[in-house]
Amino acid sequence: MKSIFLAALGMLAAGSAAAQMASPGPTLAAVRSRDAVICGAHPGAPGFNVLDSQGVHRGLDADTCRAIAAAALGDAAKARWIILSSQARLPALQSGQVDVLPRTTTWTQTRDTANGLNFTAVNFYDGQGFMVRKSANVTRARDLAGATICVTSGTTNELNLADWARANNIQVQPLVFDQNEETRNAYNSGRCDAFTTDASQLAGIRTALRDPAEHIILPDIISKEPLAVAVRHGDDQWFDIVRWTVFALIEAEELGVTQANVDEMLNSQNPSIRRLLGNAGDHGPLMGLDRRWAYNAIKAVGNYGEIFERNLGSGSPIGLQRGVNDLWTRGGLMYAMPVR
Repeated sequence: MKSIFLAALGMLAAGSAAAQMASPGPTLAAVRSRDAVICGAHPGAPGFNVLDSQGVHRGLDADTCRAIAAAALGDAAKARWIILSSQARLPALQSGQVDVLPRTTTWTQTRDTANGLNFTAVNFYDGQGFMVRKSANVTRARDLAGATICVTSGTTNELNLADWARANNIQVQPLVFDQNEETRNAYNSGRCDAFTTDASQLAGIRTALRDPAEHIILPDIISKEPLAVAVRHGDDQWFDIVRWTVFALIEAEELGVTQANVDEMLNSQNPSIRRLLGNAGDHGPLMGLDRRWAYNAIKAVGNYGEIFERNLGSGSPIGLQRGVNDLWTRGGLMYAMPVR
């Protein structure tokens, strides 16, 4: 019995030593070697990723990339972006052109299993909708029978439109474009009667049209679009780093840890906050990161609620309500697994 007890103590000691700093896997090693995290980026989705007048990436997905860079390298400024079309985004991740894909990408069974990808965590729950001109006097999606509808290829939106029309026995004429900008321009110029994509993107696109007040987003939502951050199959450590960075941002909001008070919160005696910010446990080293991995991410971009408010909420031109993207404690779907 004594020998078994001593052996168990030895295993615990070995486990504790290993927890001090896990060896870097292939992606983390590559990230450290180049001293940058490369993210796939949308060419222009207001609220998610757009280039501002100074050429800086702004949006929920852009801030997610910064948070990952801060967690992995201790510096959000080491985030880099490669602009990718809808058709190119998955191959770019598969081939290693980018390290991670925070790019308005819907988590589906086929993408998760057949494309060599892993979806880590949802950073926005969305659904596909329709935008039309007020002058069309259309109030519901079913009124679009016979309409020409602009949609971008290489997206779930194209398939969803076909499924919705078939299920509702409605004839529509899809007008398909390769690039999101082409789709938007076609709608703006009157080549189609309606524009369909994720409802959040429609809200952002509407703000960029010549006369936003002349366009409305119909109330009908025809699909589930859980937008999630994706990585490649085969590197569990990098999967963990990306997933737990997203969870840390959500957990920070729940615990009241913000970009402004994160330094003060280092003095908190709340066990959950102590673990999140690296004052207790080996949660960073277990992933090959510094104990301050989550602190670095929060310090760089704020918690999930701050990121949402800045890019999509009332503090932005888009003005979305939190809705299902609110915390679970307030009736939403944002629920982070515990750091412990």
